[in-house]
This record gives sequence, structure tokens and C-alpha cells, in this order.
Amino acid sequence: MSTTTHTTGPDAAGPGDSRAVREAMADRLLRAATRSGAQLVSEAAVLVQGAAVLADPIAGAVYSTPATAAADGVHAAAHPQDHPHHVQRPAAGAVLVLHPAPTLPAEHVGLVATTTAALLEVRGQRAAELRAEQMRLHSTLLRLLLAGHTTSVTDTVRAGGLTHVTLYRLTGPDIPTAHQVLWRAVRPSLAGHGGACALIGEVDGELLVAELHHGSDDGRVLRLVSRVSERHNLLAGLAGPLPLAETPTAHADAAAARHSATPAHRIVPADAVGTPQLARLLPPGPYTAWARSVLSPLTPDHRHLLLVRLRTGSAPRAATALGLSPGTVRTRLRGVAALLGADLDDITVQAHLLLALRAPTRGDGQGEGEGHPESDRQSRLEKLPGGILDTDAARTWAVGLVGGLEPHLRIALACWLRHHARTAPAATELHVHRTTLTTWLTRCAERLGQNLADAAVRAELHLALVATAKDGDDPRALPRRGGRTYRRL
Repeated sequence: MSTTTHTTGPDAAGPGDSRAVREAMADRLLRAATRSGAQLVSEAAVLVQGAAVLADPIAGAVYSTPATAAADGVHAAAHPQDHPHHVQRPAAGAVLVLHPAPTLPAEHVGLVATTTAALLEVRGQRAAELRAEQMRLHSTLLRLLLAGHTTSVTDTVRAGGLTHVTLYRLTGPDIPTAHQVLWRAVRPSLAGHGGACALIGEVDGELLVAELHHGSDDGRVLRLVSRVSERHNLLAGLAGPLPLAETPTAHADAAAARHSATPAHRIVPADAVGTPQLARLLPPGPYTAWARSVLSPLTPDHRHLLLVRLRTGSAPRAATALGLSPGTVRTRLRGVAALLGADLDDITVQAHLLLALRAPTRGDGQGEGEGHPESDRQSRLEKLPGGILDTDAARTWAVGLVGGLEPHLRIALACWLRHHARTAPAATELHVHRTTLTTWLTRCAERLGQNLADAAVRAELHLALVATAKDGDDPRALPRRGGRTYRRL
């Protein structure tokens, strides 16, 4: 928010308006508009002998005179019925709000408001002419950043010392409009803002936002991205802060996290996906030793590929997140499966791999290259060590997640998960119609408050169902009455 103060001059327009006074007023506003938008809003405040605020619905107060009027102006723009004494005009995608002195004639205040709004529109049109070139430059810089040319990008943005990046990948029904709105709200500058620099562009049909900073950000861009996402129905994944050299990793992680986004949670951080809560509850000694052993055959690139695959739920989606072809991803996954000696489509393997990849310490460089028999590796992957899910903390987590399900819903959900989230084969094993199973799964999602389309959520639910397993959790245990009819327990 920019603020400028001014003192009321002797030629300020007042109650005794005349043609000459009105022309002087217009001239003052025009001269202020040639200097800056902040100066123009400040001049309008002087001419109405009160306050003037340019309020953006996303960014809040863009300009305000005096600075203390910013909050009141933003509220007036959002709720005009609560501020009958304020005068408002749409201006350059925002709202000009004037709070005049009560002694000024309405005609004079209206003239100031109309003239100021028109000049703001002219300034906005000029800015829009330059914006297209700036947007193309930002998109080019983002592509360079993703290609690893970090030095070229940091030299271009002229903000030395930027070492880390926080990345957002957004999709939605109208990305171009959201791009324009977010651009106006963030007002990105290649010279940086408060020790940070935001790059905003459309890359491959997505809206990509990269905030470059010194290792932590102040949350300003996150707040604006959140508001734009809510207003324009966008879903976003967030990754970082990560070192600039790891921008491609952040790019893939953000896409993977976005698969967990829903209208109720539009922005999902990458580190919030994949059993992070359960990982903190497991006994650290046996847990981390098991994770190190399981992951010992894998390189860091293998681990990242696995994590993206497990988050996105399929090889084609992982390929999109990683910027690779589906065939390449499938080939690499087959190689990883051979190293692990496991079926990566098995829900138990997926759940255990997410736990292994989420272990607090992975012992990078420790245990690498140690030989383990193939069957030994497989048994450790498919079975967790020594009852680490049998602790009170783990059981409490599991009961809190799935404890409220009715028995038939537990059985149906567990069966569906074992069949790789495919309805037809699960319905066949359960001896119910596919529509019935779909209805049950919808009830599961509602009662659990979970998104069953999220692969990481499915893995967590599988672990919780295993931890709370009961003797009757078997499709054959469903009581029946006449053919395929299901009777409630």
C-alpha cells in the first residue's frame, strides 16, 4: 500500500464552486495523475477535505490518504451499505472510495470522484499496454528457472542474495482472468519487493507463481494467491521454501500436492501430503532403521519419483508433474519396483513407502550399497517392523480417522482399497452392485471428511484400517438375505 500526505492549499475546491474552480480542480488531478497513482489519490483526498482510498478486492488498499483510512476504505468497498456517507466509483479493476467532509456539496464530491476514477482508468489502460510485455518476460524467466538457469534469472531480477524459492501451481476454469487479477494484486517488480521477488506467468496452461527470497517469506504472496484461488475457483499446490537449484523438484512437488486440493482446501502444501501426522507418532528408532533399510537401494532421484507417483496416484499424472512422458515414468517405475522387489500398485506397498519416505531421518549415505537378499527387502517393505502401529498413539490416530465407520462401510472401503480403488472388481468380491458400492464410498467420504480421489489419503486410510482391523472385516462376513441384497448389520 502506498501512502502520500498532502496539505490543503488555498485553491482547494470548496463549497463555493465555480467554473474556474472546477477547471482548477481538474487541472490539479491531471497533474497529479502524471506523477503517480498514489499522488492522484492523495490529491483527491485533499480536494474532498477528507480521505481517499483505492481498494482492490484481492490486494486490499492499493493507495490510501491518510494511511489510517485504509482499513475503513476497504471495508466500505466490500460493504457499501454500511458506509452511506462514502462516495464510491469503480476504477481500473478496483474501487475508489472517498470520505468527504460533511460540509462539501455532493456535486463537488461527485465531480472529484468521477474525474479521479477516469484518470485512474487511463493510468490502468496504459499499465495494461505494458503488462503484456512484462507477463511474457515473467513466463520466460519462469521457464529458465525450471530449466536450471538460476543465475540468469537472479541477474535479471536485480535482487541479489535471493537463495530460495516458494512455488505455486494453480489450475482452474479461467486461468487468464485469474492471472490478470493476481498480477494487479501482487504488482510484481523485477527489482524485488521487501527482499523478495515474485514471478507470475502462464506455463503450459497453468498459472505458475515463484516467489524468490532469502529462505523464508512474509506470507504476502500466499495470502494473495489464497484470495484469488477462492474468488476464481482455483486449486493449487504449494512447495517450498527450497534452494533455487531445486526449483524443478519444487515444481513437481507442487503439482503432486495439488492433487490433494479440494474446494474446501484450495491450497495444499507439499509437506502436508502423505502420512505426515502418523510419521510423527511412530517409535523413531525402529521406524527410521526400517525406512533406511527399505530405501537403501534407491537414489534421491528414485525417491523423488516414488513420492510424486504416490502423491499423484498414477504414472500419467506423475509424468505431467515431472515434465516427462508417461512412457519414461513407467519405465523408471519398473526399475524402482525391481530394486525394491515389490508391486508398486499394491495399496500396502504404497502406504508403507509413503511412511518410509516420510521418515524423520533417512540416513542418506548410511547403509547405501549394503547387500540385502531380495526376499528380505520385500518382507520389510510389505510388513512394518515389530508392531510400530500397535502403540497407543498410532491406534488413537487410526481410530480418530476411521473409527466412526459402520461395519459394512469399513469392509467396503478396505476391499475397494485392496482393488487399487477400482469399483468393478471390488463390487464383484463384495457381491453388490457397482452403484451400491459407489453409494457406500460416497458415505465413507462424507463421514470421514476425506477426499477418496487423493492417493495419499487412500494410503493413510489403508494404514488406519489395518491398525483398527477387526475379525469381521471380511467381505464374506457380510450377512445377506436373498441373492445380492445387503442387510444392515
